[in-house]
Amino acid sequence: MADDSSRSALATRGKRLAWLTMAWNSLEAVIALVAGAVAGSVALTGFGVDSVIELTAGGAAMWRLHADASPVRREHAELVTRRIVGGAFLGLALYVAWEAVATLLTRRAPDVSVTGMVLAALSLLVMPLLARAKRRVATGLSSRALTAEAMQTDVCAWLSAILLAGLVLRATLGWWWADPLAGLAMVPLLVREGVEGLRGRETCGCADTCHLEG
Repeated sequence: MADDSSRSALATRGKRLAWLTMAWNSLEAVIALVAGAVAGSVALTGFGVDSVIELTAGGAAMWRLHADASPVRREHAELVTRRIVGGAFLGLALYVAWEAVATLLTRRAPDVSVTGMVLAALSLLVMPLLARAKRRVATGLSSRALTAEAMQTDVCAWLSAILLAGLVLRATLGWWWADPLAGLAMVPLLVREGVEGLRGRETCGCADTCHLEG
């Protein structure tokens, strides 16, 4: 357990990481939503919506970090933040599933999006670094809520990989259905994380974290 001075230093570092993540997500959201609308890409638009939802989760994490100095406020912030992050995951899963199924049924072929591919590749590089740094803060503060928010950043990296694969297949092989299928491939991961967040559990899939039970 970290002492007061260590907790304060960790919380300050966590706030910086949260601001950096939210700045990146804001840029990511604007580019993805515009590029997705232009290309008619479900996966790319869903990626943009994910960035908006991550801003909500990031704001909740920032609140949790500000509450860290008070044990009473900290406990309340933990509970509320975990619920917000869980709900964010489920909201995104519903949106992506709806849009992907609609695209498959109507056979709306998205255009090739070079902007989307560049964005996905950059996110695939940036997000794992941010997630790792935030997990260290969460572990130091023994915070399930912050661990969940770091996991959402990890999920963003996975979504980036799925998005990039779908866009590349569309561009190189003309597989229009790869884009909505890439969107659907995101849904099970999002639902799992959402349910675990609402139940107060975060299952961390990385070597430097552990299973946390609420």
